[in-house]
Amino acid sequence: MRSYLKYIIPVVIPLLILLMPLSAFPFEGITVLQQRVIAIFLLAALCWVFEPIPIYATSVVIIVLELLMLSDKGIILFRLDQGEPHFGELLKYNEIMATFASPIIMLFLGGFFLAMAATKYRLDVNLARVLLKPFGTNPKYVMLGLMLITAVFSMFMSNTATTAMMLSILTPVIAVFGPTDRGRIAFALCIPVAANIGGIGTPIGTPPNAIALKYLVGDNFISFGEWMAFGVPFVVVMMALAWFLIDKLYSADQKTINLDIKGKFLKTPKAIAVYITFGLTISLWLMGSVHGMNSYTVALIPVAVFSLTGIINKEDLKKISWDVLWLVSGGIALGLALDKTGLAKLVVHSIPFDQFSPYIVLFGAAFLCLVMANFMSHTATANLLMPIMAALGSSMVSLAPLGGEITLILVVTFAASLGMSLPISTPPNALAHATGHVQSNQMARVGVILGIVGVLLSFVLVWVLHAVGHIG
Repeated sequence: MRSYLKYIIPVVIPLLILLMPLSAFPFEGITVLQQRVIAIFLLAALCWVFEPIPIYATSVVIIVLELLMLSDKGIILFRLDQGEPHFGELLKYNEIMATFASPIIMLFLGGFFLAMAATKYRLDVNLARVLLKPFGTNPKYVMLGLMLITAVFSMFMSNTATTAMMLSILTPVIAVFGPTDRGRIAFALCIPVAANIGGIGTPIGTPPNAIALKYLVGDNFISFGEWMAFGVPFVVVMMALAWFLIDKLYSADQKTINLDIKGKFLKTPKAIAVYITFGLTISLWLMGSVHGMNSYTVALIPVAVFSLTGIINKEDLKKISWDVLWLVSGGIALGLALDKTGLAKLVVHSIPFDQFSPYIVLFGAAFLCLVMANFMSHTATANLLMPIMAALGSSMVSLAPLGGEITLILVVTFAASLGMSLPISTPPNALAHATGHVQSNQMARVGVILGIVGVLLSFVLVWVLHAVGHIG
C-alpha cells in the first residue's frame, strides 16, 4: 500500500484543495486563481518530495497546469467567472511560456556550453590539476579546496556561473572514487553549498543582497566594506560547518586521492579558442560594472562562439542536461504564479506579526523566508518580503533593542540565500543534481541543517554587531 501512496497523495490533496469553498481557507479575500495556485503548489511540493514522476516532469506539469488553469489563453471552462471580484486576474500566457527562456535558463545554457567545451578540450582536467594541487591527497582537504575556491568566486560573480565552472573541473575528481563511495555525494554536494553560502559575503554576491541594500538607507546605510565586515565572517563560519557536516554525513571510504592528473594544455586552434572564450566569459562575469552587461547576456557569448566555430556540434547538443533546464523553468513558473496572483503576498500579510514578541517576529520572518526560498526564486522571495519587512521593522518599536529594521532586513536577506534544501531551491543545486551523483533526499539532509543553523547564526551575528555599534 505504501508504494501506491506516493502516487495517490500528490493527486488527492490538490484535488481536495480545488473542491474546497473559498470560505474554508484562512486567508481573507482569497481568489479562485489563488486557490488554484495553492493546489498547483501542493502538487509540485508533494511530487518533488515523493517523486512519483521524475522531478523535471513535475516542472513540466506545473507549467502546463498554469497555462491551462491560470492563463488568459487557458481552457475556457477555467475562465468563465473571469471579471468577478472573487476570481482574480488571469496571468499572461506568454509570461508563463517565457519561463522556458528566462535569463536564468540562458545562464544555464551558457554554463553547459562552457562545461562541455572545457571537458571536450581537457580544460577541466588541467584546471583541476593546477587548482587542487596545494590541498594534498586527503579527500576531505581536497573537498575543502573545492569549497574555498567556489565560495570566493561566488562572492563576486554569479553563483550559478561559479557552480557551472567548478562542476566542469569536478569530473576527474569524481572519477577517482569507486561507484559506491559516498565521496561522490560529498564532492557533488559541496560545490552548490559553497556557492550558495559564498554569495552572502558581498553586496553583489547574490541578488537578495542587492535588494536589501535598497532598504538600508539613511541611518541604516551599510557600505560595501561594512557588509563584508559581517558577511565574510558569516561565510567563513558557515563554510566550516558545511565542510564538517558534509564530511561527517558522506565521508569518503577512500582515505587518499592520488590526484596524479596527467596532461597538458592543448594548443590546437579550437582549444585556444576554448581557453580564450572561457577566460573572457569569466572575466566579463567578474567585471559586470565595467562593461554594463549582466551575467545572462555574457552567458550567450560562449554559446555563439562555440556554435560558430564548431567547437560544440549537433552531437554535443544532445548531451546537454535538458532535464535541468525544464526543472529550473518549472521553479521559475511556480514563483511567477505565487507572485502574480498575489498569493505569496496574501499569505505573508495574513501573519499577525505585530501581536508577537520581537524575537518571534525575527525568527518567524526569517524561517518563513527560508521556507519560501526553498520553493521559489531567492530573488523573487527577497523582492516579495523585503518591502514588507522594511515597513514592519520601522513600525515595531519593540524591535529597536534588537537592532530594529536593519536586523530584520539582514536576517531575512541571509535566510533568502540559505534556502537550498531541494534541487529546485537554487540553480547551483539543480546543476549539482544534474550530475547524477547526489539525490534529493541527500541534498535535503544538508540543506535543512545548514538553513536552520544559518538563520540562528545570522541573528546572533547581526545582533552582536548592532550591540557593539558596527551597524545600526
